[in-house]
Amino acid sequence: MPHRRAVLALLLTLAASPAFATAEHKYGKGEYAIILGGKAPSGKLSVAAHGEGDAGSENFRLSLMAEPAHRKLTTLDNVTDDNILDSAPDAFHAAWSADSRYLVVSFRSERHIVTLNVYAIDGARAKLLDGPDLFRDATGISADNAKDLDMRSSVPALTWLAPRRFHLTDYRVFVTEDTALADKLGPLGKASKRDGGGNTIQFSAEADGELLPDGKIRMGKPQPGKFEELP
Repeated sequence: MPHRRAVLALLLTLAASPAFATAEHKYGKGEYAIILGGKAPSGKLSVAAHGEGDAGSENFRLSLMAEPAHRKLTTLDNVTDDNILDSAPDAFHAAWSADSRYLVVSFRSERHIVTLNVYAIDGARAKLLDGPDLFRDATGISADNAKDLDMRSSVPALTWLAPRRFHLTDYRVFVTEDTALADKLGPLGKASKRDGGGNTIQFSAEADGELLPDGKIRMGKPQPGKFEELP
């Protein structure tokens, strides 16, 4: 799973030291830098980053580009200076379906939180889809919107199996006062005591999924994923 390894490697490398908390890039005027994996298999499209200011994070956007002219077609939704941590083009990872009809973009929105966006590509248009969420499937709630859940890490990763089929892994870490969340998660959760009180709850799941013609996503039953040995 090269895409998952790339996302995990970036997360661990950049989060390892406060000195490398962010990956920045000062963009030149008119510079649209192709992100990691950004070139579509068709050779006709790519995804490129552009920002302003010394850190490259002002007015930051990702754009769908026509190739080989490298001409901007449209801006991708849900990637702005409000929800990115890094600005360097190689801090953003693209995974294209083999037919170049679907695009997944992963990036850090917080130091240990990875956002995963799924787009349907139709000519010069990129439509943001309601992406898969194995935690929501398992619990009926969205961790991103639940104020009573203290989520410390989130690393989803998608690998294409066919033009419309994929494999998703979803790993998260929560801090809670009790083990109720782990009890609810069953084999998808693992609880451990924290020094000083409270509990660390790991959620780890994986499942195959399919993109349907109407843009909706159908997921298989989540299975337990790998758990980490936490300090």
